[in-house]
Amino acid sequence: MQIINPATEEVIKDVTEDTQESVTRKFELLQTNQPVWQKVSLGERVNVIRTFSDLLGKNVEHLASILTAEVGKPLRQSRNEINGGIARIKWLTDNAEKYLADETMTLQEGLEEKIVYEPLGIISNISAWNYPYLVGINVFVPALLAGNAVMYKPSEYATLTGMEIQKLLVEAGIPENVFQVSVGKASVGECLLDLPFDGYFFTGSYKTGKYIYERVAPKMVPCQCELGGKDPLYVAEDVRDIKAVAAGTADGAFYNNGQSCCAVERIYVHEKVYDDYINEFAKEVQSWKVGPPTEEGTYIGPLSRKDQLDLLQQQVKEALQKGATLVTGGTRLNQQGYFFEPTVLTNVNHQMTVMKEESFGPVIGIMKVRNDEEAIQLMQDSEYGLTASVYSSDKARAEKILQQLNTGSGYWNCCDRVSPALPWSGRKHSGFGATLSHAGLRAFVKPKAFHLRG
Repeated sequence: MQIINPATEEVIKDVTEDTQESVTRKFELLQTNQPVWQKVSLGERVNVIRTFSDLLGKNVEHLASILTAEVGKPLRQSRNEINGGIARIKWLTDNAEKYLADETMTLQEGLEEKIVYEPLGIISNISAWNYPYLVGINVFVPALLAGNAVMYKPSEYATLTGMEIQKLLVEAGIPENVFQVSVGKASVGECLLDLPFDGYFFTGSYKTGKYIYERVAPKMVPCQCELGGKDPLYVAEDVRDIKAVAAGTADGAFYNNGQSCCAVERIYVHEKVYDDYINEFAKEVQSWKVGPPTEEGTYIGPLSRKDQLDLLQQQVKEALQKGATLVTGGTRLNQQGYFFEPTVLTNVNHQMTVMKEESFGPVIGIMKVRNDEEAIQLMQDSEYGLTASVYSSDKARAEKILQQLNTGSGYWNCCDRVSPALPWSGRKHSGFGATLSHAGLRAFVKPKAFHLRG
C-alpha cells in the first residue's frame, strides 16, 4: 500500500497491508494477553499512559512532521493536535481512578453492595485520518486504562502515524501484545468485523458507520459510532464585535481545511448584521496563506484525499447553478497536490447540497435569516446532530435556542471545540455513544453488581 503526500503527490513509503491471516494472529495475541493486562493495577496502568503522554511531548516535532507529510495539515496544526492529545490524556489519567475504581454503594452491618467495573475485553478501534491523535486517544487511551486490549486500525491515510503511536505505547510500557495495529484499507476493516471482538469503536462517515453497526449487531457487543456532521452556526444581531465574530467563526469553518467532524458547515446570520458579517468574513478568509503545509504561516494546506476535490467542486457548481453567489474561492488550485481554494458562498438555500450534505472541506454557505425562529427552523433541518453554535451577547437567549436543537454539543460564543471533561457524542446520523468525560471512561467497562453478606 502506498502512502502518498497530499501536498506533493509523491509516494512517501510503501507499507505491507495486513491479511485475514495476519489480523487473526494479532487478534489471538490480544486474546491471550488481555487477562494479564487486566491484572495490572489501575494505578500502574495510569502511570504507563502518563509515560506515553510524556513521550508524545518529547517527540512532538518528529511526530508532527510525519502527520503533516501523510495527512497534509499545516505543521503548526499538527503540533496543536499532538499537544491537544496530551491535554486529553491528562484529564483521562487524572480521573481514571475516580470513575473506574470499585464503588461501594451500601455498607452496613452484614452487607456490602458494590459496583466493579470490568473491562469489555478486546476492543476494535477503527479510527479516522483527520485527527488521528485526538480521535484515537478518545478511544484507545480509556480502553487501555480500563484493562482492555486494543486492535487499532488507523485510516489508510494516517498509517505512519498509527505505527508511531504503537511504538511509543510499547516504549511507555504497554505490552506489545496488548496493543496491535492493523494496517490497510477497507478489506482489513472487513476482517475486523468478522472477528469476535468485545466492542467496536468507529470514527468516520455515516455511511460506513451504519454499515459497521449493521454488520456487528448480531454479536450483541457494544458498538459506538462517532460520525459526521453538518454543524450549524447562528450569528444574532446583538453581537458586539462583528469583526471578531467573523474571524472566530471563519476559523471554526476552515481550521484543518474544514476536515473536522465538528467544523462549522453552514452559517445563518441575522439580516441586521448580515452585510457587515459577510464583508468581515470574506476579508478574514482572503487573508489566509494557502500553500505547502511545511511552510511557516500556511493556514490552508492540501486536502488529505484526492477524491474530495471532485465532491467539493460539484457542491460549488450545483450551488451556483441554483443561484448562489461566489464571494471568494470556488475551485481547485492548478498545481501539484490536492489544494482547493477556501470558498465562501452566499444567497444559498436548503435546496443546495452544500447546505444539506457534509462538505468536509474548505467550503461554507452563509444564509440570511429574519429572526431566531427562522434560524432555529433551518438549524433543525438536518439529518445530522453533532454540534450547534450561537453567537449572541445574551446567554439566556443562546441557551434557549440551543435547547431546541437535537445535537450532542451546544456552543455559546464559541465553536469547533472539544473538552475532555465533557462527553463527545452525536445524535441522529452523527452517531451514538460517548467518548471523553466520565461517560467516555465508562464506555469501555461493563459494571458488575456485588451483593456481599457476611
